[in-house]
Amino acid sequence: MSLSSVQSTVSTLKSCQTDIGACMDMISDVALGIVEAQGMDNSSALKKLEDMILECSRLDREINCFVDSVDEMTAQVRQEPPEAMVHLRNSVKGRFTELMAGVSDADLQRHSKVVAFKDSVRKYAMQGQTADENEEEDLDEDIAVTQSQTNFICPLTQVEMVNPMKNKKCNHYYDQGAVLEMIKVKHKNKKTFRCPKVGCDNTDVQQSDLELDLVMKRMIQNHKRQSGKT
Repeated sequence: MSLSSVQSTVSTLKSCQTDIGACMDMISDVALGIVEAQGMDNSSALKKLEDMILECSRLDREINCFVDSVDEMTAQVRQEPPEAMVHLRNSVKGRFTELMAGVSDADLQRHSKVVAFKDSVRKYAMQGQTADENEEEDLDEDIAVTQSQTNFICPLTQVEMVNPMKNKKCNHYYDQGAVLEMIKVKHKNKKTFRCPKVGCDNTDVQQSDLELDLVMKRMIQNHKRQSGKT
């Protein structure tokens, strides 16, 4: 086993993690669709989706453990004679087994996308209940629409968001593509990215501060359907 082949495998696995993350987002979106159509009544379907997202969490953790095993063992083998490469495969396998033995069900439950799945379902169910309670109230429709449109506008692009990301530090929203590109450009120029929301004192927005808000995304999609947008 050569170091180049090991790094190639690691690179492939990391790209798989991107696909796993996208799959977890899709599972969450399907769950919100069920809650929107049926409320929390279809608990068996939601439980199946929760099991699916936990399986994705397990796969993601396995990849992390394998990558950590490779990093540790390759760093070690570089300090040893060339013949030590012969034992790299077994060393990685042994370390991977050790790391996976320490992974608990609680660890899988703590995956950020599993937490987001549960929070999104809970929040969306509560939102549906609130909407039902307010259905018969006389609201000023023009004001309501204006407020919704304002909430859905990205402060960077000044257009309605498609994939809203919430800043966990200041609770402001930006469209995913715009904010990630802005952070990338700022970091490339060795600068920090300040939250573009007027009046916000968050002067250093990091990618780790952001999370895709699937509830907000579905609200935007519903708003588009109701207003006749495509």
